[in-house]
Amino acid sequence: MDRKIEKKTWTAKRIITITAIAAFAGLSIYAFWFMDVRSTLNVERDKITISEVHEDTFQEFIQVTGAVQPIQTIYLDAIEGGVVQQVFLESGTMIQEGDTILTLTNSSLQLQVMQQTSGLYDQINNVRNSRLNLEQNTLRLQEQLANAKSQMEILKAQYDRQQTLMERDLISEEEFQTTRENYEYQTRRYELTYESYKKDSVQTITQMQQLNNSEQRMYQNLEAVQQILDNLAVTAPIEGQLSTIELNQGQSISSGERIGQVDILGSYKVRVAIDEYHLSRIVQGLNGSFTFDGQTHQLVITKIYPVINNGQFEVDMEFVSEAPQNLRRGQTLRIRLELGESASAIQIPRGGFYQTTGGNWVFVVNEEDGRAYRRDIRLGRQNPEYFEVQFGLEPGEKVITSSYDTFGDNEVLVLE
Repeated sequence: MDRKIEKKTWTAKRIITITAIAAFAGLSIYAFWFMDVRSTLNVERDKITISEVHEDTFQEFIQVTGAVQPIQTIYLDAIEGGVVQQVFLESGTMIQEGDTILTLTNSSLQLQVMQQTSGLYDQINNVRNSRLNLEQNTLRLQEQLANAKSQMEILKAQYDRQQTLMERDLISEEEFQTTRENYEYQTRRYELTYESYKKDSVQTITQMQQLNNSEQRMYQNLEAVQQILDNLAVTAPIEGQLSTIELNQGQSISSGERIGQVDILGSYKVRVAIDEYHLSRIVQGLNGSFTFDGQTHQLVITKIYPVINNGQFEVDMEFVSEAPQNLRRGQTLRIRLELGESASAIQIPRGGFYQTTGGNWVFVVNEEDGRAYRRDIRLGRQNPEYFEVQFGLEPGEKVITSSYDTFGDNEVLVLE
């Protein structure tokens, strides 16, 4: 008789299969959730630079170069051209205001001045003759007025006498009528002469004032013309040190040609060249500093020259306190120019990483597992020493700040 054999549920084969499937599923889940599948690269620690993120006062500044110049320079330009007649003071000499530096000679200019002077004297004589004619005309009118008045007064007296005689019938009416007509004529003549004299006097006063003003201007022109020859002597405008081009007797100098300058010594400024990129941020009052003879000296921007030349513009900086004693004209200074107010900020040192990442990410070091992991960050202001960190890093963390050129696209670095 046949007997039914019961089939086993958990066979060895089934157990092994289920175990394998569970192990594979578990491994997959672990790999998906826990294993670091990012690409890695082994890096030697001593070939990279690791810097610590810190929070400190951040000052945005740039390094610029300036040249020491006298606080004031007066240029010497030849007002009139000519030939050097004599040089009295050489370049480098300390001079006083009014000292004669050199004299020029110019024959054509001298002849021109003589002609202009003669012409002005002729004009002045013409003005004087015009004034004399006006005065004579006034005197003539006054004489005519006096004669008319005298004749009128004589006839008035005669008229008054004959009027009395006429009332007594002592003279004829014809004789009295003649006297009366003469008196009325002289009265009218006097009135017309007086009216003409008044109008002429008003015009004469105006003309006299115009002549006086014209004569005054002519004398001013005469003085200016005579001073033209004085310009052939070049004198020192201020006290200071003279610097001139090479000047020799007989040398020709053109009108307007710059022949030198006078520098006021003892006080200096610094002429600084700055990249045009910073033009919008440079204003008067910005501070700068430099180290000289072991001491730090402060400067402040007092003047800006916004004209761009070869990608740069210039500013003048003056010393906040006294300038160093050993400073010399033309000396070059390396200046730290501050671009704004200082403020507390998280910052990291500058390094070669910026050329690769553009400041968008860095490798952050984890000392516990000896690895560095890529992390997105955002940088803000910068100066020649530090970057300001706006996002992504905290004080105390360490980042790789050397070049990333050899790291490729790897996201994890194993530090050996």
